[in-house]
Amino acid sequence: MSTEAVNPKAYPLADAQLTITILDLIQQAANYKQLKKGANEATKTLNRGISEFVVMAADTEPLEILLHLPLLAEDKNVPYVFVPSKQALGRACGVTRPVIACSVTSNEGSQLKSQIQQLKDAIEKLLI
Repeated sequence: MSTEAVNPKAYPLADAQLTITILDLIQQAANYKQLKKGANEATKTLNRGISEFVVMAADTEPLEILLHLPLLAEDKNVPYVFVPSKQALGRACGVTRPVIACSVTSNEGSQLKSQIQQLKDAIEKLLI
């Protein structure tokens, strides 16, 4: 993963360990159909209030195309985090293309509930 092109606006940026955990959970969420890929879909989940947390890629060019998401997420009290690579985010989402943003959605009877909660707490610690 390249860290030379990380935009300082990409805050909070997950460290290597947290990034692995986030990408792992995204992969599971994709299997459970609890994942929306892309900046537009992520925006929709936030507006509808079904988003658990939002993950964005810090190496997006230009980064401004997804900087509306942190504002919206803060309005809706949804944790958000940046990961260094859009290529890795795309792979975790289960697609071959790079993905600049995705949103893990809520689902009542989900097996991922406890993992999502743990990750939300970890992300919220970054925001303090």
